[in-house]
Amino acid sequence: MKFLKQFVKPVYAHCDLPCGVYDPAQARIEAQSVYNIMSKYADVHEEDTKIRAIIIKEQRAELVKHHLWVLWTDYFKPEHLEEHPDLHDLFWRATKQAGVTKKTTDPAEGQKLLDLIDEIATIFQQTKQA
Repeated sequence: MKFLKQFVKPVYAHCDLPCGVYDPAQARIEAQSVYNIMSKYADVHEEDTKIRAIIIKEQRAELVKHHLWVLWTDYFKPEHLEEHPDLHDLFWRATKQAGVTKKTTDPAEGQKLLDLIDEIATIFQQTKQA
């Protein structure tokens, strides 16, 4: 441990790592992939391609959940919740919506996910400016 300490220096940050590590854009990129697959699914006629699209959509939806939970648990702090009391519910709804997109090919459900992530991104930007 002593050896490691000579290379690792403490850094002050409002979250557990310096700024730039956390960003809702990661979740949004994956959610956009989910939405894009859902939007084009009806036009796919080859069974193998449909199966592959579903697998990729479900993997991307799981990544959305991962990125949202990392942002929620590692970036946002109690003072953010005080400023935005609906933040917990917003993250809960967004991660639940990511789960919904795993069960359907309806693009409207994908759009709901994108909209929720955009709400989170707005709050995230407000906390970065504070």
